[in-house]
Amino acid sequence: MTKQLQQYLNDKTWARWTALALIASMMFFAYMFVDALAPIKSLLEPQFGWNSASYGTYRASEYIINVCGFLIVAGFILDKMGVRFTGVLSASLMFVGACIKLYGLSTWFKGTGLEHWLNSWWVSMPASAKMASLGFMIFGVGCEMAGTTVSKAIAKWFKGKEMALAMGLEMALARIGVFAVFSISPWIAESFGSAVVPVAFCTVLLLIGLINYCVFCVMDTKLDRQLGGDGSEEQSEEEFKFSDVAKIFSSRVFWIVALLCVLYYSAIFPFQAYGAEMLQCNLEGISPAQASNIFRWFPIGAAVITVFLGNFLDRKGRGATMLIWGALLLICCHLVFAFLLPATHSEVLAYVTIVVLGISFALVPAALWPSVPKIIDERVLGSAYCLIFWVQNIGLCLVPMLIGFVLDKVNATNPAVIKALEDIQAQKAMGVEEPNVFVPYDYTIPMVIFAGFGVLALIFAFVLLAMDKKHHYGLELPNIQSKEAEAAEVAAAEE
Repeated sequence: MTKQLQQYLNDKTWARWTALALIASMMFFAYMFVDALAPIKSLLEPQFGWNSASYGTYRASEYIINVCGFLIVAGFILDKMGVRFTGVLSASLMFVGACIKLYGLSTWFKGTGLEHWLNSWWVSMPASAKMASLGFMIFGVGCEMAGTTVSKAIAKWFKGKEMALAMGLEMALARIGVFAVFSISPWIAESFGSAVVPVAFCTVLLLIGLINYCVFCVMDTKLDRQLGGDGSEEQSEEEFKFSDVAKIFSSRVFWIVALLCVLYYSAIFPFQAYGAEMLQCNLEGISPAQASNIFRWFPIGAAVITVFLGNFLDRKGRGATMLIWGALLLICCHLVFAFLLPATHSEVLAYVTIVVLGISFALVPAALWPSVPKIIDERVLGSAYCLIFWVQNIGLCLVPMLIGFVLDKVNATNPAVIKALEDIQAQKAMGVEEPNVFVPYDYTIPMVIFAGFGVLALIFAFVLLAMDKKHHYGLELPNIQSKEAEAAEVAAAEE
């Protein structure tokens, strides 16, 4: 029983929470970069000539390489190379991609031969959008790989401890990153008169996140040495095999979780890309900064309640039930945005609905991600997370393009939109490089589409609850093990 009495680095409260802070800060800065342009989307058309279809393609580019199979490869890299190598690689890719995107939006890019060549094909999409999409594509490879790496790192450092709380806090900090960028980005853009400066600011933050993760790697090396190794990242007595992935794909419960994930997140992250402009369109007469001030409270509802949800899941359980409630709230909120908000133009209703949607955003991820280690062998846990993210990325890639396409189509005959676009062209013809014109899109159909994703997610949540009752995966059980359970597990391992 000496194994039970030995104290490792992650048994020390200060150490595991410091490790969490270091890796969570990387995701905090990543989430800020993802939405750096979202609160100022209405400025992209007059400043850069991006219509909704171009913006939708740009948002989708974050996931294109991942959808083409890289996330599956990322799972192999994570399980073979460990959280340190994969995390540093992820953070580095995010920073490189950010620099490329920043270059595409900067004045250094304007007038170059590269810009002229990019403008010579696919003329409906400006060269700046193409260059920004390339950078965002590379950033997306690192960001999604970082998400799976962080999940596995937390599972490693908090196994048998406050895992749901730790994952919840990491997600809460990431949500606060969204709040921060929706607060800062419009202010920076207005202060400097350009949509480029917020991107530059967030690029610098990504470099800081890379440095923080390198500090975590030092701590993780020490933990691996305590676990009986030489500091390398061999974490399992059985060697990982590529054939093990087939077992994941053949798991019915894995597919239920993956489909629930892609449907729910397809109604959240693409919505973030359009949410501020949607509020501008439905609350007549407000500026991008005012719309962002309302929308920024969306992640705060998630951040605040996530701490309590994580603690509740660790001690009481009920993870599958939380998924159901999260999907229900999601549906209600998007229907309010589709029908009630355009009819009432009520800022109070907008604030309340945004916060309630944030609560939904806390319920589902806080319950979903700590449930994966309960249904998947730890040896292939990294691959399982990556495969779930891969399925999720298919939706996150297609949905922004769908919403951008639908916005342009349903507003093609909208008199207010037609007049705004004519005003933009008239001002540009007069030599105004960055016309100050707002395009008032009708967002009813896109919001109904988001609500439809929520309905499908609700169905899969009920299916998952039924499967848990039948097969006893433990999704409704607490995550913190009792001392008796830990002793039994150690004794079984020694036998």
